[in-house]
Amino acid sequence: MLQDVATCQANYDRFIEQVTRSREAWGLRNPEGGWAQCPSSEFEDADVIVFWSEKAYAGRHAVNEWNEYFPTPISLMELMGTWLQGMQQDGSLVGPNWDANLCGLEVEPAQLAQRLLDVESHHPARGMPKGIDTTIEKEDDLP
Repeated sequence: MLQDVATCQANYDRFIEQVTRSREAWGLRNPEGGWAQCPSSEFEDADVIVFWSEKAYAGRHAVNEWNEYFPTPISLMELMGTWLQGMQQDGSLVGPNWDANLCGLEVEPAQLAQRLLDVESHHPARGMPKGIDTTIEKEDDLP
């Protein structure tokens, strides 16, 4: 089990590094506009929306119940400015770089946003996209 946790963590770290470098993440979208998601295995009544750091990773998951889905890019600006904030408000989780068995970490959107910001602060030449609100309030912080 420790190896599985280590692999999941490595996949998460790779997601952070590659997304900040390429400035985009990838999701699976169906023809009606819905996105690939599944129930959380850790939290009752929570869904996990899965994202990958590369188109090829996302494409490998367009099978079985997601066989009509297709890889769709999401810019880093959109991920930070729209997706993560909305997911935090909805109580959804992020599944970054899940493997072929849909195994991976389930991360709170605010935690992912903070990790992305931390990487950006160590690589200022890349620059965080301008014009986005990088503050994501956790439910505990809301009035």
